[in-house]
Amino acid sequence: MIAQALAVALAAIAFVPLDDRPVTAQLPPMLGAIAGVRVESPPGRDLGRYLARGDSDAVVRWLNRQSRDSQITAYVVSTDMLAYGGLVASRVPGASYADAYSRLAILKAIRARRPQAWIGAFGTIMRLAPTGTPAASGYFAAYPAWTFLQQYANLPDAATSDATAARRALEDRIGAPTLDAYRATRARNLAVDRHLLGLVADRTIDRLALGQDDAGPVGLHVAEVRLLQEEVSGLEIGARASIEPGADELGMAFVAGALARHARWTPRIGVRYSTATGSTYQDPLEFAPISAAIDALVGLCGGVRDDERPDVELYVRVPGTNAADDDAFVAAMKRDAEAGLPVALADLSFLKSYRDQASFAQRLLATGLAARLDAYASWNTNANTVGTALAEAVAAGAGRRTKTYDSLAHRTFTLVRFLDDFAFHDEVRPELNATLDAHGIADHTLLAPEVAAASAQFDRAMLWNRAQTIVTLLDPGYHIAAMQIELPWNRTFETRIDVGIAPNL
Repeated sequence: MIAQALAVALAAIAFVPLDDRPVTAQLPPMLGAIAGVRVESPPGRDLGRYLARGDSDAVVRWLNRQSRDSQITAYVVSTDMLAYGGLVASRVPGASYADAYSRLAILKAIRARRPQAWIGAFGTIMRLAPTGTPAASGYFAAYPAWTFLQQYANLPDAATSDATAARRALEDRIGAPTLDAYRATRARNLAVDRHLLGLVADRTIDRLALGQDDAGPVGLHVAEVRLLQEEVSGLEIGARASIEPGADELGMAFVAGALARHARWTPRIGVRYSTATGSTYQDPLEFAPISAAIDALVGLCGGVRDDERPDVELYVRVPGTNAADDDAFVAAMKRDAEAGLPVALADLSFLKSYRDQASFAQRLLATGLAARLDAYASWNTNANTVGTALAEAVAAGAGRRTKTYDSLAHRTFTLVRFLDDFAFHDEVRPELNATLDAHGIADHTLLAPEVAAASAQFDRAMLWNRAQTIVTLLDPGYHIAAMQIELPWNRTFETRIDVGIAPNL
């Protein structure tokens, strides 16, 4: 066991994030810290910021250097960052297919240089709408064009007269130049995704996930998903390539899977829903029910479903859970935690009611159950939430098995989730948006610099007040030693929280 712990402690993961947001760039290295494994990433300046694409060629050079580091045993790579410069850049014209193809060749170079290393890659199937930005932004398909493109791409495939008329009307409103560029971007991305499947088939990539970025069961993406699924089947790579809902959580899931591999552990994950029909719930922004996303994410985290003998019990709270079901749900979590079974909670109630999510989070904190959870998440989409909670629990389990587990890093990760998912999204963000609305600023997707600065100050003040209370409830023996808070993309959709906690003396 000592030799195994030393091997894990010396091992490292080279990680290329989807972009520079907290959930995609900050959290995966924090998972490594929980397990005591170093997770290296490119310099932040190379990852771009929001509408400014990342420097893909600089990231390629960084990966080339990492391929010479013998301590790196796994490579987890966002192909969107490599090919286009990040998630937002993947939705717009810019990089050509030839550009993307040449940049992805670094994966072949790594395979040739490090044949025993594990290479995991994750990409996205382009979502239906480009990134929404105000009319004055000058960005591709700025308002109102992006709203028309979203409606156009969400039209059903059926060639009914009504659908045809709606399509023609939207085509006229969008305009041929913008529509042609949008279609060409979709075609480029589909070609890149097919190329990635080929890299799995020739064993360049050990494991690939293509996540369907924000899109429901109807729209232009349906035919693309079907084609890619058929290609996976035809290439006979179904055990190593998957098409699944989600995007932002994929980096965390892959890093967790790499940590489980380091620990030589296949996590057995049990799943319990808050209602009898919970497994059938479907997020409007996903093309499959929650059960499909969960099963896929369990696999990406290196695990298998096992409801009979789990190493980790994943509790999934779905929208519409009534009071009686909540009581039974909480009682079951408490029993498992008291029995020593790691419990991960994914609360999806925010999809219908932020007030309901906030009330449940307050209950967890007030009763002390929050402090006994191995993982907590409740933000954005089904897949985002489940992927975050699962990854945290797997990282902790991997670290415990190799004796490199870092309790302080684990406590910090959980605190950040409660501050972000609960305090920010349920309380601070709605108040911030209401304040902006009251001042006549209705579009919060790209704030003017002076507005962004004032909004960031508002965010810091409101979160600081809540953080002091939450850390007392979550970790009574700890205090906040340092904390930085910002709105990283000059919008109100997310916040970044860098916090250090320390034991009380």
